[in-house]
Amino acid sequence: MTWALVFEQLLNGLQYGVMLFLMAAGLTLVFGIMNLVNLAHGSLYMVGAYLAYAATQWTGSYLAGVALGLAATLLVGMLVEVVALRKLYERDHLDQVLATFGLILFFNELVAIVWGRAALYTSLPTWLQGHITLFTGSRYPGYRMVVLGVGLLVALLLWYVVARTRLGMLIRAGASNRTMVGALGVNIKLLYTVVFGFGAALAGLAGLMAGPIYAVQPGMGELILIQVFVVIVIGGIGSIRGALVGAIIVGVVDTLGRAFLRPLLATLISPPAAESAGPALASILIYLLMAVVLAVKPAGIFASRN
Repeated sequence: MTWALVFEQLLNGLQYGVMLFLMAAGLTLVFGIMNLVNLAHGSLYMVGAYLAYAATQWTGSYLAGVALGLAATLLVGMLVEVVALRKLYERDHLDQVLATFGLILFFNELVAIVWGRAALYTSLPTWLQGHITLFTGSRYPGYRMVVLGVGLLVALLLWYVVARTRLGMLIRAGASNRTMVGALGVNIKLLYTVVFGFGAALAGLAGLMAGPIYAVQPGMGELILIQVFVVIVIGGIGSIRGALVGAIIVGVVDTLGRAFLRPLLATLISPPAAESAGPALASILIYLLMAVVLAVKPAGIFASRN
C-alpha cells in the first residue's frame, strides 16, 4: 500500500461523497420542510441520468444535454409533487412510504419501456476525458475532479440560498412552522412544489454526473438511496450542513473500506478468509458507523434545532 494509492482512493471517496450530498441535500430538505418520506428520490436520480443521456444524444452537445437534463428533471419533480405527493402531506409516514414505493416501480418500468432494460454507457467530450497529475506523481481522471468541484460549488450555492436569500428564509420558516408561514400569506403549496422541484434537480445532477462513471440502467437509484438515508441519519435530518458532512464521511469510509480492508485483513488472517470476509465487512462499515453515531448523538451530528 502506497501513499499515492491512499490519496487517490481518498479523492475517490470525496468525489463519491459529494454525489451522495447532492442526493441527501434534496431529500433532507423535503423531509425537513414537508415531513414527507420520499422513497422515490432515487428514481429522480435515475431520471436525471436518462434525460441527460437522451438530451445529449439529441443535441450532440454534452453541455446542452446537461442543461436540458437538469431542466427536465426539475419539471418532472414539480409534476410528481403536484400530481402524486401533494395529497400525502397530511397522511402518516407509512402511507407515504407505500405511495413513493409505487412511484419507484412506475419510474423503473417507464424508463425500461422508453430506453429498454439494457445498461447505457454515456461518453464524455474529449475535453473531459484527460487525466491530471497529482502531487504524488500518479495520474487521476480529470472528470472525477470536475465532479468533486461541481459538488462542492453546489454545496456553497445551496448554503447561500438557504442562509442568505428570501427563498431560504421561507424554507427555514416553513420547516419551523408551516401553519404560521401560511397564515402570513405565503403560498405554501407553491413553496413545496419549488422545494421539491429543486430537490429533484439536485438528484438529477448527481445522476447525470454518475452516468459516465457508472452504467445508466433501470433501478440505479435504489442502489444509492440506502446510502443516502445513512448520510441523512448520520448528519441529522433537515440539516444541509449535516448532509454535507455525513456524505463526505460515508463516501470516504465506504471507498477506503472497499479498497483496503481486504488487504489489511490478509495480514492478520489467511488470504482465503480475508478474500471472503473483506468485502462483507467493507459493505457494512457505513452501517456500523451509523450505529456508533446514533449511540452517541441519536439525532445526528448536526441535529435540526426545530
